[in-house]
Parts: sequence; structure tokens; C-alpha cells
Amino acid sequence: MSQLTEQIEFALREKSIPEKAAFFPKFFKAFPGGYGEGDLFLGVKVPDQRKIAKQFFKEISLKELSELVQNPYHEMRLTGLLALVYRYEKCKTEEEKEKLVDFYLAHLDYVNNWDLVDTSCHHILGAYYLKREKNLFYELANSGHLWRQRVAMISSYHWIKRGDFKDALALAEHFKYHPHDLMHKAVGWMLREIGNQDFDVEMGFLKKHYQSLPRTALRYAIEKFPEELRQDFLKGRI
Repeated sequence: MSQLTEQIEFALREKSIPEKAAFFPKFFKAFPGGYGEGDLFLGVKVPDQRKIAKQFFKEISLKELSELVQNPYHEMRLTGLLALVYRYEKCKTEEEKEKLVDFYLAHLDYVNNWDLVDTSCHHILGAYYLKREKNLFYELANSGHLWRQRVAMISSYHWIKRGDFKDALALAEHFKYHPHDLMHKAVGWMLREIGNQDFDVEMGFLKKHYQSLPRTALRYAIEKFPEELRQDFLKGRI
């Protein structure tokens, strides 16, 4: 481990809260058979991780970022990914962006819980592929791997916020029958975000698909609807 990586670990350990370290394995399902099985936690809150990532992201090398992202401790990985996001947002050339995208894709095996996915993929992959072909995301969607599939769905958040819904809707339809609750939540969340940008687009999708959407996805998608309309969807009256 490099000196800088050790500094970052020390900074994180200084912010460790024992109660959080005890709680996080349950929250992130790190118990045997859970989706985060085997993960380790220092017990550091996300705002503290963001501060540490902002402190170090300009000077950290890709080799050191790799050490962070591959670390067995969850907070080390998240801090590394946050630093990568901050670095990407400061890129001045397409060449620099491509290098960081390649780095991110090469380390996807370590983006292995929902918070790690949600705080990084749309800022990096979503941003980079905004005006590019989206084949990568359909490959991830067909990978059979939960976290890569969530990366595919949540990356669309960047496009949604810029009024581009086509691939987000296609991915939402693709994942309608996914067996995992975390994908149902991801689909519902992205549909809700589409509705925040264009209510009619979300309504059009839901009218066509709501009866075959998982209940969790539907509840997330209609969370901000007027109560009467929510109940119409939930009771199948649309």
C-alpha cells in the first residue's frame, strides 16, 4: 500500500464510528447469503468519505486509486470511487475521460454494492456515453451479474436528467422480470426520475407496463403521484 493510500485509510479510521461499523454489515447485507456477503466496514459516514475524497483526488494516482477500489473495506472502495468521480468531473480532454472510463470498467468487480454503483456509474459511464452508442449498457444488462445490471440501469440517470429517455425506458422494460428487489428499486427510481422530467413519458410507459412491473418498481415509480392516481395504479384501475 502506498503512503498516500495509507494516509487515506488513516483519515477514514479517524472518522470511524463503532456503532456504524456494527450496523453497516446488516444494512448492506454482508452476512452469509446476503448480496454483500463478506464485505468489511470501518463505520464511516458518507459525508466524511466525500470530504476525504475531495482532499486527495487531485494528487492520487490511478495506481493508488486502484489500491483503494480493490480494498476489502467498503469505505475504502467508496472513497476511491468518489475520488474517481471528482477526477472525472475535472477532466479537460476526451482522452483523459476515456482513460478514467477504462479504469472504471476494469474495476467493475469491486463496484459491488448498491451504494458503490449509485454514487459512481452515472457520473462516469452515464456522462461519457451521453452522446455515444449505448451498446455497453445492454451488454451489462445481459451479463447476469446483479451489480453490472444495476450499473446499466443507474447510468441512465445522467441521460434522464438531460431529457434523453430512450435507453432508460428500454432498460427498464428489459429488467421488468428481473428476480432481485434491488433491480426493481433501480427501475422504479429511474422511471420516477423520467416522470420528474416529463410526466407524460412516464405515464405512457406505466400505462403499458404497470401490470407486469414488480410491485416494488411500481411503488417507487409512482411515489410522487397524487394519492388518487397512486391508488388507481396500485389497485389496477388504470
